[in-house]
Parts: sequence; structure tokens; C-alpha cells
Amino acid sequence: MELNKRQEQIVQIVKENGPITGENIAEKLNLTRATLRPDLAILTMSGFLDARPRVGYFYTGKSGDELLSEKLNKILVGSYQSRPVVVNESISVYDAIVTMFLEDVGTLFVVDDQSLLVGVLSRKDLLRASIGKQELTALPVNIIMTRMPNIALCRKDDLLIDVAKKLIDRQIDSLPVVREKEEGFEVIGRITKTSITRVFVSLGGKE
Repeated sequence: MELNKRQEQIVQIVKENGPITGENIAEKLNLTRATLRPDLAILTMSGFLDARPRVGYFYTGKSGDELLSEKLNKILVGSYQSRPVVVNESISVYDAIVTMFLEDVGTLFVVDDQSLLVGVLSRKDLLRASIGKQELTALPVNIIMTRMPNIALCRKDDLLIDVAKKLIDRQIDSLPVVREKEEGFEVIGRITKTSITRVFVSLGGKE
């Protein structure tokens, strides 16, 4: 996060004089304690400062990059997963194209009659199928989909940063969030590049 001028002054004062009370910080800046309260709260919640009752504020010694890294390594998939768009393996490629268009997504997750994950359909898969001379209404998606076990998965308690790396490594737009069952995997959500971008923008204080 980017600090404003007053917040930078507060951090410097605490660095040089900590532990130091809020009243003493305010005195050094010729401000009231009430005026400083929001800045001190932000600096404490962000991890730049630590506070102890009846003692005062301490500088944590951590840089902005270190604090950001700590935050990223605590964020779980379950907090940011969205609704998955799921289709049955028996539907036609034509119907899959229509579903993708209506739902405005880049990936469809394919399940069997037990609602267990069996495949994934991307825009590229559907485009590739539509370029040929095949009858799309008669071509089932299970002919062109990527099948298990070649599907990258994630779970709601996985770290979001690990999922981001997986998306980059696989060069794909989204991952299904699954719950493991005896018979296979149930799709309970999805994580997309857009979801992860929103998190990074939020951490950067731009929302």
C-alpha cells in the first residue's frame, strides 16, 4: 500500500522513538490525538506498526512488499470463489457455445449424471470445433473437452497465490473449485484471472 505524507511521518517518528504513545506522536506533529486516530488505525491494520495497551506504538520493521507478501499468503480461494457454470457431458457443442455466450464466461465445467467433474471446455475448444465441417448440434461436448485427470483443480482452502501461479503455468483463464468425494470431484465454485485481479487491486488500495 502507498502511504500518504502524514502516515510516512508517523512511521518515521515511531521508528526513531518507539515505543511511543499516540499522544506523544500527535505532540511531535502539532496535531490532536483525534486527528491522528484514523492514520494510526490504518498503519496498525496494515502491519506497519504494532500497538500495545499502556505502552504505545512499535515499528514492525517490515517493508510494504513484505507486508503485501504476508497478506497474499493468507488469502484463501474460498473467500473469492464465484458461481461455476456447469453443463452435462451429453449436451451438444452448439448448446455449449450458446451457454458460454449467455453466461458470459470463458470456461464451462462438464459433469456426468452424478454431477461429478469429468471435463473442461474453453473458448478455444469450442472455436476449434466450430471451424470444422462437423454438425455442432449433433457433436457432444465429451468428444472435444479436456478430460480428467488432465484438469487443473483447486479447493476452497488453497492459497489464492498458489492458484494464480497455476493459472499462469497452465496458461488458462480459470480453475474449478472442487469438493472431493469418494466417487470423484464435485464442482462448488470457480476462480478466474478476473477474480484474482480484483484481489490484487483491492490490496493495492485502488478500490
